[in-house]
Amino acid sequence: MKGFFKIFFASLAALIVFTVLAFFLLLGLVSLVSSSDKPDLGNKGILVLDLNTYFDETGKDKFVSSLLGGMPSADMSKDPSLYDVIRMLEYAAKDSSIKMLYIKANGNANSYAHSEELRSAIEQFKTSKKPVIAYGDVITQKSYFVASEANKVYCNPAGGLEWKGMAISLMFYKGLLDKLEIQPEIFYAGKFKSATEPFRATQMTDANRLQTTIWLNDLYTRMLEVASKDRNIDTATLRNLANSGEIRRTDDAVKNKMIDCAKYDDEVKTEMASLLKVNDIKDLNFIPLSKYAAATDFKDMNGKDKIAVIYANGDIVDGQGTDDNIGSDRFRNLIRDARTNKDIKAIVLRVNSPGGSALASEIIWREVSLAKKVKPVVVSMGTYAASGGYYISSDANYIFADQNTLTGSIGVFSMMINTSSFLKNKLGVTFDGVKTAQYADLGYGTHPMTQQEKNLFQYDVDTTYHTFLTRVAEGRKKTIAEVDSIAQGRVWTGKRAISVGLVDANGTLKDAIAYAAKLAKSNSYYIKEYPENKNFLEKLISDDNKKDVQSKLVKDAIGDWQYDIYSKVKSISTMCNSVQMRIPFEMEIR
Repeated sequence: MKGFFKIFFASLAALIVFTVLAFFLLLGLVSLVSSSDKPDLGNKGILVLDLNTYFDETGKDKFVSSLLGGMPSADMSKDPSLYDVIRMLEYAAKDSSIKMLYIKANGNANSYAHSEELRSAIEQFKTSKKPVIAYGDVITQKSYFVASEANKVYCNPAGGLEWKGMAISLMFYKGLLDKLEIQPEIFYAGKFKSATEPFRATQMTDANRLQTTIWLNDLYTRMLEVASKDRNIDTATLRNLANSGEIRRTDDAVKNKMIDCAKYDDEVKTEMASLLKVNDIKDLNFIPLSKYAAATDFKDMNGKDKIAVIYANGDIVDGQGTDDNIGSDRFRNLIRDARTNKDIKAIVLRVNSPGGSALASEIIWREVSLAKKVKPVVVSMGTYAASGGYYISSDANYIFADQNTLTGSIGVFSMMINTSSFLKNKLGVTFDGVKTAQYADLGYGTHPMTQQEKNLFQYDVDTTYHTFLTRVAEGRKKTIAEVDSIAQGRVWTGKRAISVGLVDANGTLKDAIAYAAKLAKSNSYYIKEYPENKNFLEKLISDDNKKDVQSKLVKDAIGDWQYDIYSKVKSISTMCNSVQMRIPFEMEIR
């Protein structure tokens, strides 16, 4: 009887959950069919740019977020993507209903490369002569990187400005693996190819320390240049302020002219009301980006020609993949469709990837190469376009990167994990078996590798590295020796990558689109974005998108930060048993 009730109540709970989910899915379907009215923006609108919102390359589903956040909504649209935000700022500059831009600078969830694109869009908005005001209770370095572009920067009197320089910390697992008697077998090509360092060393190698010092200082120099330009303070003074630790409280930042004034939130809003001739701050008309997106036609769809923008975002993986990565099958088909579509005059490949599977990278490279023979292909690099991310970019007609993009990392590695000692000595588990050929159990991880087995793995790595060098040499019109001299797994910033010939110019996604149109000789065009921007309901009823739905549910249930850890743990498993082209690390710059 006890078992019966357990089954009964479990079934009842499942039925309730299904009913609630079905109800809100029905609401969403109704909203898709019936909701066509645009929100009213009202008068004297203040467009709000909240830097603590992560602007994904392709946008986030509102329905899943609201459902798992406890406040279900029938809204089946998406939050704005990074490029949506850039287009909205461009549109708002000419929109008479928008009188001001307000930047909320309490943290910045976006990378320095993405922040560079936001800065560029704000700078263009300012040409409209509409005021731009930034405010934060505590302004971090990364939020200041964007906020300093505002006409006025204010901070809470009890808060402060973070100004301390940049640092990066890497975690190493070799000591842990030694204690557990787990032996990684590691193979790599390129002295700077340090993706496997955490598994084979207890600290950074000299080569990795050198490359990291150089690119981190490149990013820091760019941060100093930006602050110097925006605040009219020389970079030497800014560097000294960071070294001294002098900037802590808001008063320190005001004294050193890094912000304009210490103000409370109500005082900032009182100033806004005065500028807009509004009697009371409660009557200020703040317009979130999501509302502005729904109320306007910021996506200009009136051009004659189409320019395809294909978002290659995440790890490069074999097979179909999901929304959170670059599946070789899916992207092969996307690029092929854009190549064969006669209405599409040029392709922009937006790459935001640390790399991944060597085979998947080759498959996607092949489609880029074929497309290039038919129409212009221009690459726009985001936060990362490294290793496999660079591989798929290398044969484009032209490559743009943000100054803060991390690219290059032309190198290869493979890794096997031998757990036999751990299982035997810690858990008492042993293995035995038979095989019909010498290498039949290669890759099982249940025995130490023989030298012959190691030779096979290293051969695969070396051969793949030579193919990588060849692809880059052909695409960038260099000799293999020239590429090898700047390869070896070394990471370059977008700014420095120009000088070594890996990138053609520093620029934003918008710049890349304009250049692609120029190559296609098109003066009238609109953007066709890939993958197709389906909402949650459309994915749920499509057999091709089951994995996307699963990943969205997991991501929204556990949060972006936890999902990032979950994805990294999954990616470690994909590193084993196959040849990888992956950046040495994905990191949070502090």
